[in-house]
Amino acid sequence: MTNTDHLQDDIRINPRGRRVKILATIGPASRSPEMLRKLFKAGADAFRVNMSHGDHADHAQAIKFIRDLEQEFARPIAILADLQGPKLRVGTFKDGSAVIRHSGHFTLDRDPTPGDETRVCLPHPELFGILQRGQRLLINDGKIRLVVKEADAMRIFCSAEVGGVISDRKGVNVPDAEVPIPALTEKDRRDLAFAVQQGADWIALSFVQRPEDMAEARKLIAEHTSGGNMPALCAKIEKPQAVGRLESIIELSDGIMVARGDLGVELEPQEVPPLQKRIVAASRIAGKPVIVATQMLESMIESPMPTRAEVSDVANAVYDGADAVMLSAESAAGDWPEESVAMMHRITGQVERDEGYKERIRLLDPTPDATTSDALAHSCMTITETVPISAITVFTASGSTARRVARERPATPMLVLTPSMRTARRVALLWGAHAVPTKDIGSFEEMIAKGKRMALRHGFGEPGSKQIVLAGVPFGTPGATNLLHVVTLSGDELKDHAD
Repeated sequence: MTNTDHLQDDIRINPRGRRVKILATIGPASRSPEMLRKLFKAGADAFRVNMSHGDHADHAQAIKFIRDLEQEFARPIAILADLQGPKLRVGTFKDGSAVIRHSGHFTLDRDPTPGDETRVCLPHPELFGILQRGQRLLINDGKIRLVVKEADAMRIFCSAEVGGVISDRKGVNVPDAEVPIPALTEKDRRDLAFAVQQGADWIALSFVQRPEDMAEARKLIAEHTSGGNMPALCAKIEKPQAVGRLESIIELSDGIMVARGDLGVELEPQEVPPLQKRIVAASRIAGKPVIVATQMLESMIESPMPTRAEVSDVANAVYDGADAVMLSAESAAGDWPEESVAMMHRITGQVERDEGYKERIRLLDPTPDATTSDALAHSCMTITETVPISAITVFTASGSTARRVARERPATPMLVLTPSMRTARRVALLWGAHAVPTKDIGSFEEMIAKGKRMALRHGFGEPGSKQIVLAGVPFGTPGATNLLHVVTLSGDELKDHAD
């Protein structure tokens, strides 16, 4: 018996039984159709295509396999294309590497000649002249820490606060300065055009520093999108400069990722956990889905079991109220991709069964905006606390109503019915949303009948149970949520019907 044999086989119809979603990264260990199928059955709700690795042919094939899987199980699956972003790197060394002495001196310059133990090329001219005395340069994920002593247009002279081995093209982080480079490199622009053409549902923008970065990315997405069916835009928070502009960046985003890898390099380690909680809370208040990512089950790259600390890390992200948790190398390149997803599924499910979880996510009750849509979404939550309700069934074209309901974190499951496959896929990363693409409705009577029928068919109630139906009239008008109805399921609704 494998770790996933206990999971339901019929996930075509039934919900997974948890609210928090699982985002799994695709890589060499998981891009085959057989492994993708195993990851989906183990609990993956969405897949991340990491544009930093692999080529377009590999990514296109993986995306095709995911869409085949979607057809097989008749269940929407979100695909998130993660752009590499403007990663800064040093040049090369004569012998491939060199040793920087602790407390010694080291220079980064614009000379392309291979480096040695005293200097190396930094092929990013935009950094020269902006760095000031006392600012830090972190190399190789912070393993080497340099402090600027002098800087001009041609060289950056540093002392080594922490030395060590430095090798070809290691990454450089500049936590103390806003780097004047665009958020989208030429590679990112090519990758973005490819992702849009391939039908990615989300685009994740790396190393966001300013709200203008999001505006630039959205403009570029629009240029490559026909028919107005644009993918959603996710801001990766991994720079201190983004933290200082968090609310503005969230406002211009469709979703947020707490990218703890580079964030943990550029900040002190102890600063990251409270910042994670702040970002999750701010995203929830704004009604935007938030993903917690990086090194969540890191030891499962090589081990079939995680450490207790890693289990606690995943659990804390769920307790914080995250919409989704993400696996990176664990599912992309590790030895145990299926087991990693299954473990994430078990951890999130266990936390959600804890009474303390229900209490904690209600500690942050966002104040509804002064709109009819927000008032009705808030009312759904208060009704479920008074009357036994089996499901909140949301009719939505854009997904906006589902996001408003999810922001309230109701204890009752949410069934999202939408005529848009793009919307159904996008809400696969939304807390508590089980999306079903279905034909549009044209009348109040049709809405009630379909809401009852789909709730029974998809396991969101039994005959005699009550259901909230939330929609907007006139039907098909985005942002017009103005109708809330409580109905009782009779069981007679389950008849042959082309939905």
